[in-house]
Amino acid sequence: MKSIIKYLIASIIIFSVACSPELESVNYDEINPAIFPSSEADVEALVAAAYYPLRGSWADGIHSTSERGLMFTLDATTEILQGAFGQQQEATLHSYNQTSSTFTRYYDDFYNKISSMTLSIDRIENSSVNDNLKKRGIAEIKCARGFLSYELFDMYGALVVAPLEVLKNPLTETPLARLSHDDMVSFIEKDLLDAVQDLPLPSEANYGRFSQGLARMLLIRLYLHEKRWSDVETQANAIMNMNYYELAPDYVGMFGKEAQIDNKEIMFVVPADYAGTSENQWQLMVLPSNYPERGGWSTIQSSWKFYDSFESNDVRKTNLIAEYVGTDGITYNRSNPGTVMQLGPIPLKIDADADRNSGLTTVDIIVYRYADVLLSKAEALANKNGTPNQEAIDLVNEIRERAQLDPIQLSDYSDIDSFNDMILLERSHEYWCENGQYRSDLIRHGKYVEHANELNGDASQSADYKVLFPFSLARISEGKGAFLQNPGYN
Repeated sequence: MKSIIKYLIASIIIFSVACSPELESVNYDEINPAIFPSSEADVEALVAAAYYPLRGSWADGIHSTSERGLMFTLDATTEILQGAFGQQQEATLHSYNQTSSTFTRYYDDFYNKISSMTLSIDRIENSSVNDNLKKRGIAEIKCARGFLSYELFDMYGALVVAPLEVLKNPLTETPLARLSHDDMVSFIEKDLLDAVQDLPLPSEANYGRFSQGLARMLLIRLYLHEKRWSDVETQANAIMNMNYYELAPDYVGMFGKEAQIDNKEIMFVVPADYAGTSENQWQLMVLPSNYPERGGWSTIQSSWKFYDSFESNDVRKTNLIAEYVGTDGITYNRSNPGTVMQLGPIPLKIDADADRNSGLTTVDIIVYRYADVLLSKAEALANKNGTPNQEAIDLVNEIRERAQLDPIQLSDYSDIDSFNDMILLERSHEYWCENGQYRSDLIRHGKYVEHANELNGDASQSADYKVLFPFSLARISEGKGAFLQNPGYN
């Protein structure tokens, strides 16, 4: 049922780190490139290795729902999540710097996976497997490479992308510079456009695997990042014209214990299990130890500012827990927050899974949904010409109707600034605690620093340069002058 899981465990042994810090080399004790890959199973192993860093895992999965995953870290830089200590407080206050390992580690831990995928693509291209296997395998790896590259690019700006000829000579130390901004965008864009050609349609893709729809959704995120509004619209129309995706009627139910295999709103999900092959730790992260039935560590809260931004009858705040009776018999809420609600409500989002037998849950990690296509198209339509129109308002109202809210009127959002404020609010309400992309939404509209300052007051350490995270001092040093730090981090 969760088909990706069975491929994960063995795949990680395929690659090892090169002597040059920007490179990924082959461990020839494990792989003979002359004969590998030579079968469907070999190709599948390389494909699984590409999925591996994109799963949920505290140790080495970028979509971990713990403090070591994107959603936790990125949403904590906005009003969606707040932390009273540790890296979550650094995120909240925007106090991160080049010595903040919990912020530099995403690049350090994952940039070499891009090189691994480059080598895998080359191996498949030069293998003797049939063309259909080649096309499908390469498409999945290119989608994975574009996916991971976009997520790192969104956090750090342009990356080091090692050329294939350099990767094939790992014993030659070759310090590499980061790509230019435009070259980085082109690299991601080409991967995803190539992937679209040979990935399966969403109706044919296995649960937890990539599809044409997901590749196009990632292109939408890239084009939003670049404010390429016409390209956002083009990709959104292509997805809508697949006539496959639709909004699920039950917003809250999407985040339940049942796998969303038949849910046509889901564009990409990371299946989770109790065994920790791909793990979801979210209840452990957010629930207080005295939460009824089964608690957690209460490492992060939301903000009352975020909670108060919802309309009272919005179903999307159902699992934004503003009051509960603890196992100690005490009622905790805004008036009596104790140490579990002093910053805001509990951002549970998913089913509490009270019967889970460990700190993990089987609630799958939803990363992208069709709702994002509708709101992205609405934003593109309004911003393309600098004037909102009825079609954009209608798309927003599709989302609001599912949330059981009254429709909005074009007359109330007739100028672009009021429309963009509205679309940012809708995006935060729709996608809180999913993929962390609200941070990028705020940055796109010049609101990232403003929101941090409003939330934190004099305690805020935000600044314009903090729209990008810093690279570690180790990467700068190993770059031998070729690798430049993001401005502001000196």
